[in-house]
Formats: sequence, structure tokens, C-alpha cells
Amino acid sequence: MLTLTDISLQFAGDLLYKHVDLIFQPDHCYGIIGANGAGKSTLLRIISGELAPTTGSVSMRKEDRMSVLEQDHFKYDAFPVMDTVIMGNRRLYDIMKEKDALYAKPDFSDADGERAAELEGEFAEMNGWDAETEAAQLLNGIGIPTELHYAQMASLDGRQKVKVLLAQALFGHPNIILLDEPTNGLDVESTEWLEDFLVDCDAIVIVVSHDRHFLNAVCTNIVDVDHETCKMYAGNYDFWYESSTLMQQLIRNQNKKREEKIRDLQEFIRRFSANKSKSRQATSRKKVLDSIQLEQMPASSRKYPFVGFEPEREAGKDILFVDGISKTIDGVKVLDNVTFTVKKGDKIAFVGDNEAGATALFRILVGELNPDEGNFRWGVTISQSYFPKDNTRFFQDFDGTLIEWLSQFSHDTTETYLRGFLGRMLFSGDDVYKPAKVLSGGEKVRCMLSRLMMSKANALLLDQPTDHLDLESITALSNGLQAYPGNLFFASHDHQFIDEIANRIIEFPLGKSGCLDYEGNFEDFLQWKRGRA
Repeated sequence: MLTLTDISLQFAGDLLYKHVDLIFQPDHCYGIIGANGAGKSTLLRIISGELAPTTGSVSMRKEDRMSVLEQDHFKYDAFPVMDTVIMGNRRLYDIMKEKDALYAKPDFSDADGERAAELEGEFAEMNGWDAETEAAQLLNGIGIPTELHYAQMASLDGRQKVKVLLAQALFGHPNIILLDEPTNGLDVESTEWLEDFLVDCDAIVIVVSHDRHFLNAVCTNIVDVDHETCKMYAGNYDFWYESSTLMQQLIRNQNKKREEKIRDLQEFIRRFSANKSKSRQATSRKKVLDSIQLEQMPASSRKYPFVGFEPEREAGKDILFVDGISKTIDGVKVLDNVTFTVKKGDKIAFVGDNEAGATALFRILVGELNPDEGNFRWGVTISQSYFPKDNTRFFQDFDGTLIEWLSQFSHDTTETYLRGFLGRMLFSGDDVYKPAKVLSGGEKVRCMLSRLMMSKANALLLDQPTDHLDLESITALSNGLQAYPGNLFFASHDHQFIDEIANRIIEFPLGKSGCLDYEGNFEDFLQWKRGRA
């Protein structure tokens, strides 16, 4: 058991949260959610002991071992991959190294022998003889091939390092596991493996993530960090979101059909509980929802942006024709003879690990790059608006306010008109006079979405639009794109985001000609792809 008692934290003069009392139980996975800047990662740092709270305490059993997903991807560059994973249990690693040093001594003494015997006993108690086998299983599961298990960490690319550090956090059967954005940089197969691992894990798992599909798959409870409070609720993210929405509606209508709303809420709980057998959801192994009382339901005060795209004109029959496009970037052929035709109403997700290929195609389609081979043609009725993966150039040389920034892209520069689009993205009051240069990553993305909404284009191209967004903004963006009547092209690693929006999936496999083109949603595409393997 892990207990937080009367935790409060003042950070940079502001009170982040106060009087936090939480109890975390074994065999449960807790998802920490909250708006950007609410203090999700900070709460993990307090739990791990890296940061001392202003008041309160964190307690756990002396015999319990806590592991934390490292965020410094270069910290272990001087070590082999296998050693890096085993360092997840630092005491075991230290024993192994001390034993090796003793046995390597040319003048091995009786005292050395006694010490070695002590170490061997502790090593056996910690299942040390199985350490490399367990580490290898974790590495293989997370997608690190056997030939890299004894390579130097410095020789790995960024994504491979992320996977090794994740294996390190899971190594040695820790009692408490803290994971901050564990799916960042993971491919679909690695994410599914991690979901399965955590579902079967009997430790206390506490995770911060913006990946709704992941939170739904593994979480038995949600900890909502909201307006200086941290409250725990039973169920996964979808349960929290839907029940929170219902509770807000109930609170708004306390004096209007109250009993009817209560019955709706109780029926919602009953239906959600009956769904416990849903495959791949950690909630299926928990019966927590059966005992929920009405007063235990979430009533979050968090605000959601509004995202809505309204094309100025309807597209004609011809949308886009792509014929034999190839492109090499930095010596790597990221697109090779790519051909496809887009139909009216297609919402196409570009998926897979070839991010450079998707970005190159976006830039070719909007005229920022020329293909090495092949060509493309937009229909005569099509107007496009592009959301790039890197928005730096839109902000770095602009010295004005946020409302002045947006006015660059508008035919109507009146403040009322511009405030309307910024207000949808939660920029209100004096927020619109903030210098555009000082905006956070998430704020810049919301500004870019305001620009995109204002364009009224009938074809939208979005390259990794959920990067830097909190869960509320991702949900709002998904809702807006689902309702969008035009054609959509987007690249994302967000499983649920893709599955909710796309009706067609295209993948550009590196080292192969052409593309995989599938009409259907993302889940069906993954099943189809597994059948081809």
C-alpha cells in the first residue's frame, strides 16, 4: 500500500494542490489526468521522493521497492543495454558488480570469500540467476531485438532508448511502478505489449498519459488533478469522462428533473459495469464499478475547448490524385512510388513509424517540397489548410500579441471576430494580449487550431496535431474532426484518436515500394495487417 497524507505544494509562489489524501492499492493501475500545468508529473515526483511537498507525507512499506521510468534518454549511454535494464533493481545490479570485482581479484583473500558468500546468498534470494533471462524477455517484448541486448546504449536511436528505459522500470517485479508518458515513442505492437504487461501486473502502477486508448486499456482508477485538488475515482478514462459529463449536467440542473437525472446516472453506472468483460481492458479484472455510489461520481470543473471546422464551400467529386511520388530525405528514401486516389468524404490517417514519410507527403501536397519522382493533382474545388508538425516558424519572429498573431490569417481583423476563435480555444479576457512568443507548446497548438478553424478549408492536412495537447483538448479536437464534413488527412500515434476519426488508413513502410491502403477504421486495419504477417 502507498499512502499520501495531507500533501500540499506551493510551486513558484502558486499553490499547486492542497490537502491531498490518496491511498494506492496493489493490483490496481491509477491514471493521473489533468490539464497541462495542473501538476500531474509533479505529483509523480513527490511520490518518488524526488520532490519534497510543502506539507504532508508519502508512506510505503519498508520492504516495497519503487521503480520510476527515467526521462533522461542519455543517462545510460556509457552502459550496455542489458546492464541498463538490470539497473532497474539497483541493489541487484550492485551485488552483481561487486561479485564480479571480487572474483576478478588476483589476490582473492579469505575475507573476500566470506563477502562473496554473503553476496551470493543475497543474490540468490533476489532471483539474480534469472536476471538476464527476465531482462531479455522484457526487451524482446518491448521490441528490442536480441542482437541489441549487449550493445552500448549510446549506439541506440531515441525510440530504442525509450523502450530500454521502459524495460528498466518494469524489471525485477517492483511493488510500485511510476510511469510518466510511457507510450511516447512506442509503436503499436510495443504499446499493446505494455498494456498486456500492466493488466497482468500485481504491483501498484501509477501512470501519467495523454493516450486515452492506453488509459482505457490499463486503468482501474483515475486520479483527477483539478483546481488544487486530487481526487480518485473508480474506472478507466472513458468512464471518468462520460460520468463527469453526466455529473456536470446533473449539477447544472439540480432543480430541474433531478430525480430523472439521478436515474440516468445510475443507469449509466449499471451499463458500464455490465461491460466489464470487454477485451483488453484492465477494468475487466476489477469489480470496482459494481459498488459505486452516486456521491462517488466525478464532478470535474475542467473546461473543454470547442473545435469546429466549417468549409466555405462543398468539395466537388474530384479530391486528390497522387501518382508515383518518391522522396529521399537525408539519404533515406521515405516515400517510394506512392500512389492513391482520394474520394469525397475520405478521412485518411497516415500511420506507422515512418513519420518522415508522412511529413514529406504533407509538405509536397501543400507545395513546400517537390517530389523526386511522380506528381499529384488537387481537384479544382479543393481548398487546403495545413497544420505542420513543427509550428516554430509561425511564432519565432513575431513580436506582437496573440490577437495580433491571429489577425495575420484573417480577412476580418476586428477584435470581436478574432476573440470568437480564440475563445473557442479557451483564450479569454486578457489572455489574448499575451505575447505570442511566450506561449507554451500546448497554447501554440491551440492557436494553430484557431487559425485552422478560421481558414474554412474543405480539405485539412494535420501532422501530429495531438502533440502537446492535454486530454480535454484532444477530446475536443477529435469531436470536431469527426463532425467535419470535408476531406481530412492526418498523421498521429494516438490509437483512439485515429480509430474515432479515420475511415481509411495508409501506411508508408520504410524500405518498401508503394503503400498499404486500407478502407476501414484503425482497429480493423491492425487486424488486417496481422493477418498479412
